Amino acid sequence: MHQVSKLHYHRKQKMLDVVFTDQVVAQFSAELLRVLSPSAEVRGHGTPQLVANKRDVAITQLLPVGQYAVRLVFDDGHNSGLYSWSYLRQLHEQRDALWQDYLARLKAANAVRDAKLEVRFHSGI
Repeated sequence: MHQVSKLHYHRKQKMLDVVFTDQVVAQFSAELLRVLSPSAEVRGHGTPQLVANKRDVAITQLLPVGQYAVRLVFDDGHNSGLYSWSYLRQLHEQRDALWQDYLARLKAANAVRDAKLEVRFHSGI
């Protein structure tokens, strides 16, 4: 079983670094982690649910769960995925195939990665 020794989230790039105890470093976008969440909401009960419009999603919290997993909280409110160390390792090892499959499913459903509505905040007066 693979163990994780370090998690580091880069807010600006929206990337999560996962360092395993065998020194393998995996890097995941928040989008990939959100659309491939291990939650029942996303995985469905046997049939995976397509999650679209998440290109700009961000992680707001990393909540360790014992010595075996992390719960990720996303800024779209999703927080029910429990990312075990073995699931993160599997995502790392199969990332390219999983991502290509996701893009193909988006295309087949005529869905997109971009948000349906662009919202921006301006801090100036």
